[in-house]
Amino acid sequence: MLQAKRDITLRFLAEPQDVNFGGKVHGGAVMKWIDLAAYACAAGWSGCYCVTAYAGGIRFVAPIHVGSLVEVEAKVIYTGKSSMHIALKVNACDPKSLNLRLTTHCIVIMVAVDQNGQPERVPPWIPELDYDKKQHETAIKLIAMRKKIGEEMQIFSEKM
Repeated sequence: MLQAKRDITLRFLAEPQDVNFGGKVHGGAVMKWIDLAAYACAAGWSGCYCVTAYAGGIRFVAPIHVGSLVEVEAKVIYTGKSSMHIALKVNACDPKSLNLRLTTHCIVIMVAVDQNGQPERVPPWIPELDYDKKQHETAIKLIAMRKKIGEEMQIFSEKM
């Protein structure tokens, strides 16, 4: 049996089909890569099939060009009963230079589920290093913020 891993890095090549009309990789392709890395990280930590419950705070800070090597780093920063908060960072570079630069970052919440789609318990993650403790504390603050945003967004789920 594999040991639970808290982090993972996936690599992709930005291909022509990933490009938008402006000649840069479109956000949907980046979000797909983020979701794949979040799933791999959450499944690796929990040992379960996982589903995406939330993706937020997505910041596209720099474009990705076709032909770029893209790295998506994912790391568990908080665990609930069945949920895992995954911090993600997307870096890209020209494969000839390998000078990675930040392009995107966000938080994704994954939930472990059983074969019937019911929440499954996940192993707790307890931060030990100072940096990990800061990320853990930030994840807790974000829970409260998401609750408030959810309440405010409720109007958009009502009949228009």
